[in-house]
Amino acid sequence: MLLDLFKAAFLGFIEGLTEYLPVSSTGHLLLVEHFFGFDDEDFGKTFAVLIQLGAIAALLSIYFRKLLLLATHMFTDEYARRFVIGVLIAFLPAAIVGALAHGFIKSVLFNPWIICFSLIAGAAVLYFVDHLDLKPRYDEATEFPLKMYLGIGLIQCVSMIPGVSRAGATIVGAMLLGADRRSAAEFSFWLAMPTMVGAFAYDLYKGGGQMSTNNLILVAVGFVSSFVFGWIVVKTFLGFVARHGFGLFVWWRVAVGTLGLIGLALFG
Repeated sequence: MLLDLFKAAFLGFIEGLTEYLPVSSTGHLLLVEHFFGFDDEDFGKTFAVLIQLGAIAALLSIYFRKLLLLATHMFTDEYARRFVIGVLIAFLPAAIVGALAHGFIKSVLFNPWIICFSLIAGAAVLYFVDHLDLKPRYDEATEFPLKMYLGIGLIQCVSMIPGVSRAGATIVGAMLLGADRRSAAEFSFWLAMPTMVGAFAYDLYKGGGQMSTNNLILVAVGFVSSFVFGWIVVKTFLGFVARHGFGLFVWWRVAVGTLGLIGLALFG
C-alpha cells in the first residue's frame, strides 16, 4: 500500500509539474509508467485522467476572479465577450481533431519512441523560436485578433502527438503570430481551461466505470499532489518566462528525450 501511495503522489507530482510547462505532461507520464512500471492498470484505467483534475483545479483556483469577471461581463461588455469567443475559437480545432482521432492517438501515438523523438524535436523548435528576432505586436492575451486565436488553435492540434506539449505548441504558435513571451504563455493558461476540461471529460467518458472504489485514496493522493505542484507552476511560470525565456525547458526536453532513447535502446 505504501508503494502505491508513493506511485500516486509521484505521478501527481509529474502531472502538476509538467502540465503547464512546454515539456509535455502526457509524454512524461507515459515515460514514467513505461520505465518505472507505474502502470495505470495498478490503479484503474482512469487514474491518470482523474489526477489531471488536480492540475485543472489549481489553474481554475488561481484564475477564479478573472473567470468570474468574464462570466459576469461577457453579455454586457464587448471586450469580455470578444475574448471568450476567441478562446472558444482557439479550442475548437483541438476538440474536433481529438474527438475524431482519439483511438488513433491512444493506440499508435502513445509510443515511448515517438515521445522521445518529439521531446527532442520540440526542444529544437522552442529554441529556434525563442531566439528569433521577432517583433511582438501584442502584449495582452486578451487582445489578440480573432484570426490569431484560430491560428493558435490550429497549431495546438500538433500537441496531440505525445511529447510535443500542448503548452509548448500554444506558446510557439502565439509567438510566431505576434505575441510576446509573457502574453503567449498566459494565453496557454487560458486555452488550457477548455482544452483540459474537454479532454478530461472525454477520457473519463471513454474509460468510465473502470476506477475501483478501493483506489479512491490513491486518486486523492494523486489529486492533491497534482494540485499543489500545478498551483506552484502557474503562479511562477509567467514571471520566470518573462525574465529568462525558454532555455531551461529546451535543455529539459533534450535531457529527458535523450535519456529516454538510451533507456529504450538498452532495456526496450
